[in-house]
Amino acid sequence: MLVAQNITKKFPGVIALQDVSMELYPGKVNAILGENGAGKSTLMKILSGVYPDYEGRILLRGEQVNFNNPREAQNAGIAIIHQELNLVPYLSITENIFLGRELTNSWGMLNANAMKTRTQRLLSRLKLNIDPDTLVGDLKVGQQQVVEIAKALLTDCEVIIMDEPTSAITESEVEVLFGIITELRNEGKVIVYISHKLDELFKIADRYIVLRDGKTIEAGEMKAITQDELIRKMVGRDINVIRNNKIASAEAPVLSVQHINLKHPEHKNRELLKNISFNLCRGEVLGIFGLMGAGRTELLETIFGLHEGLSGGTVNIDGQIVSFRSPGEAMAAGIALVPEDRKKDGLILGLDVKTNIGLTTLPVMQRMGFLNEAKEQQLAQKYIGSLQIKTSSASQLVKNLSGGNQQKIVLAKCLATNPKVLMLDEPTRGIDINAKNEIYKLILELAAGGMGVIVVSSELPEILTISDRVLVMAEGCITAQFTAAEASEDNILKAAIPKTL
Repeated sequence: MLVAQNITKKFPGVIALQDVSMELYPGKVNAILGENGAGKSTLMKILSGVYPDYEGRILLRGEQVNFNNPREAQNAGIAIIHQELNLVPYLSITENIFLGRELTNSWGMLNANAMKTRTQRLLSRLKLNIDPDTLVGDLKVGQQQVVEIAKALLTDCEVIIMDEPTSAITESEVEVLFGIITELRNEGKVIVYISHKLDELFKIADRYIVLRDGKTIEAGEMKAITQDELIRKMVGRDINVIRNNKIASAEAPVLSVQHINLKHPEHKNRELLKNISFNLCRGEVLGIFGLMGAGRTELLETIFGLHEGLSGGTVNIDGQIVSFRSPGEAMAAGIALVPEDRKKDGLILGLDVKTNIGLTTLPVMQRMGFLNEAKEQQLAQKYIGSLQIKTSSASQLVKNLSGGNQQKIVLAKCLATNPKVLMLDEPTRGIDINAKNEIYKLILELAAGGMGVIVVSSELPEILTISDRVLVMAEGCITAQFTAAEASEDNILKAAIPKTL
């Protein structure tokens, strides 16, 4: 149904795609695989009209098409769920879903009731039990991802492109999504599915297409290939997955939190965190697991000073009680946070690599009130080298880099502060297996150097791979604690399920 022929796309300083060709079949889930920076998202943006300027041809139902914008692609029957959310935070769920395709009555006025009813129907189909009038800015990243999926399902498109649709949603939401994909496949739709989670590709995909360094490597049937073979085609070599094999740290605590509480910002009688206490030792990797809404992100934000006035309890660093009124004070005390949403909270996309990396160290980057560009360049080059950030130069705009390299820049910005405690919220969301491996290696190296590391992740294999100890959260409380030897998928999941379910 959809064919790409010899697609080439160039950005300043980089060739994102070079002579890429592929065929996408109806009634099939077509998986697009490749490392971060392989060109997957760029190709999808060309197919969906986001990038109208490229070399090559696109054929839809045998006819050549040229889309100048996403609206034209939508009208032709192509919808896309972007990896990085394209939602307006200050509009409601309904307003986001119908933005640009509003329903009107015979008087030409907005038909709010009809739009709300259809939105409720979509949310029910996706098992998201939230009022359609809720502002998108009040939703967690995973819930926003479900709204993105709802946007794509609103139109009866023949080609639906899903770019990392499960990167921020829970296992139960993934099962709902897979059920919808099965329905769409049975209706003869073309499903284009991009994911770095190979296990789910083998569950849902019919065909695969591998991209590497902006070029087409191979295509075929999923049933005819193994996971190891796919990884070799993606990266061009074998990968040995990093494992945490060290004995748990016996060092003194570098961080101790006692009786942490957090009130809901709007519902003062409701608590998001309830009486949380734990220690983090030097050289320890502490994994925190929980289902959506468990309070994992809120816990890291509270420790980081983001909820001053709503939170209670005490935080100790190296045995000294500290109190933070802002993230700046937390960073000065030796705590760094890699946020869950790197584009919204971790980066300034319109600025270059060196400026983003140097943001946290401006006081030492200046001389007599002026920025020392030589120091800024030196700092950037240090982390470009040590973290293997793939960029044409330190002056490359961050928005033009792949998700994995953007995440490395957020890490570099945090490491530049020389923290005693590094907190990572979903550090590998939306990045490929090789980039994941590099981040795992970095986490273990930092811990081996004496840093205390907290990792929040929705991926159980990730928690089990790198953690010395695992805390499990549900409904704002710590419900269990396991050593690496005690931890298993079964006992962690059992502790993560709220008692109200």
